[in-house]
Amino acid sequence: MKKKKVLFLCTGNSCRSQMAEGFARTMAQDKWDVCSAGTAPAGVNPRAVQVMAEAGIDISGQKSKAIDPEILNSADIVVTLCGDAYESCPLTPPAVRRIHWPLEDPARATGTEEEIMARFRAVRDEIKKRVAELLATAED
Repeated sequence: MKKKKVLFLCTGNSCRSQMAEGFARTMAQDKWDVCSAGTAPAGVNPRAVQVMAEAGIDISGQKSKAIDPEILNSADIVVTLCGDAYESCPLTPPAVRRIHWPLEDPARATGTEEEIMARFRAVRDEIKKRVAELLATAED
């Protein structure tokens, strides 16, 4: 049986899409092919790595990548996690299900280190919830 493929897209592929990829890889185990990419890859954010480690998931080996048209066009589901990726995502074949999660960019958080990390954790927790729901409802 062919594995389903999910692609998480964000502008920089540095925070939100990386966290979503990490959660999906862990939750789906080997049942899904999981990828992430960005419209303008900017490197994986160290704070995203840190908050994911706090949740027991190591994304330190993940890389920030540009959109691969082959993956984009062969995905079962494409999830955009920011407005820019949603608006600038290339067209996909009609069979590709597109979902948009308009989540704030924790990399733009300001304030003390504690306040910034609180934003990263809040976004991480929301992504975890949404990934779990997505995988549970898309398994059929």
